[in-house]
Amino acid sequence: MQKPKTLGELKKSHYRSVSIKDEMRANLLRKLAAGEAIFPGIIGFDDTVTPQIVNAILSKHNFILLGLRGQAKSRILRALGSLLDAEIPIVAGCEINDDPLQPLCRACHERLQEMGDATPIDYLEPEQRYIEKLATPDVTIADIIGDLDPIKAARGGHTLASELTIHYGLLPRANRGIFAINELPDLSGKIQVGLFNIMQEGDVQIKGYPVRLPLDVALVFTANPEDYTARGKIITPLKDRIGSEIRTHYPATLDHGLAITAQEAWTERQGEKPLVIPQFIREIIEAIAFEARADKRVDKRSGVSQRMPITCLENTISSAECRALKHREATIVPRPSDIYASMPSLTGKLELEYEGELRGADTVAREVIRQAIAKVFRKHFDNVPLQSVVQWFELGGTLRYSPNSSSEELFQQFKKIQNLLEKTQSLGLKAKDDPALLAAGGEFLLEGLYALKRISRNEELGYHTEHRPTERPDEEPAPMAPRRRPLN
Repeated sequence: MQKPKTLGELKKSHYRSVSIKDEMRANLLRKLAAGEAIFPGIIGFDDTVTPQIVNAILSKHNFILLGLRGQAKSRILRALGSLLDAEIPIVAGCEINDDPLQPLCRACHERLQEMGDATPIDYLEPEQRYIEKLATPDVTIADIIGDLDPIKAARGGHTLASELTIHYGLLPRANRGIFAINELPDLSGKIQVGLFNIMQEGDVQIKGYPVRLPLDVALVFTANPEDYTARGKIITPLKDRIGSEIRTHYPATLDHGLAITAQEAWTERQGEKPLVIPQFIREIIEAIAFEARADKRVDKRSGVSQRMPITCLENTISSAECRALKHREATIVPRPSDIYASMPSLTGKLELEYEGELRGADTVAREVIRQAIAKVFRKHFDNVPLQSVVQWFELGGTLRYSPNSSSEELFQQFKKIQNLLEKTQSLGLKAKDDPALLAAGGEFLLEGLYALKRISRNEELGYHTEHRPTERPDEEPAPMAPRRRPLN
């Protein structure tokens, strides 16, 4: 069926005007009835954030998402476009997307009076109906609402008191769509006043000229909770006019975090060599974020973005990729030493408290990695007897190698340590697996023992234990130090 191209054809098609909030509500109800995912790709919010957003939309509220950085706030707002119709008719050429049956602006009223049913019609798709603005202190009322344009006045022969001289800002241009403002508290008080006037009364003053614009807009915002609740950051009348306040959060479980990182990280490198990422490497990287969020040296008000494990995984893969190319290995397999090599992707995302600043970002990052390795190590080896491996070091064994050593070199060195490679079966590895995988598993086992202080590691000696020198026969034996309790 051919789309109407003029106002007359639109009237004959029995088109009925629907407000943006009614449109979103109707499409959301259809999705709920069909059992469709409301926000595909948003993981971990099904039982917390999503139901609150659903309630806000069904109630036709403007709403705000409060959350720390990296909690998918902007992504959720952009996903609201999926609740819009495939297309809507507008008066062709209108700056504020006027409904042909209910025009707002003076220019469209005059055009409809002049052309009548022959007025041409255009169509807007969902992507064109979502407008997003990052709030900054330098944003002006002209940017958001509009300003008088002397050039328009001169070309059209209008006085500056005419509505036809207005150059509309972002908010009027979002008419019949969704207008999103990120970091709302960063807007100046004057802009916030302009917003709540438009939201409630539908009018605003531009340089002393009153403009009546009952816009049809769904307003959505994001903010950091600290900024939103601080005095002077957001004016009370604007807070009062926001229908729903919804708090986001970081992944509640390691599995949710793993799913998000796997979805967002760039792991499909399209290289000549296949990439194999051991599951325990993914778990360690995700556990780093969880440990950092719980660390008292990290600023809780700033948070630890979910972008951290994403970029860490990408850097870890890149480190393994370089090593595999250098040694001409058949597969790319990241191992724990590659996670340490990815520290530049961690330190920039940790906002430290005073104690953390004294220690330094690198030191804090290393300790957080070590805590994460210990956590994942306990999960896989909690019931596995590892005394034979520890004993090899207690008897004087040491193991030192470069992080850039080839997988084959590590594999041969790990074979010398009694039962080390056999114990990697707890990771799901088998003796016939690729040596690169076994080397990664062996290094994880050693790093786990080091993280739990069962063995030691330093630049000079590599992995070792602090053991006593052999006593001479004429010396009285020194008292035995208490042995650490084995993992099993």
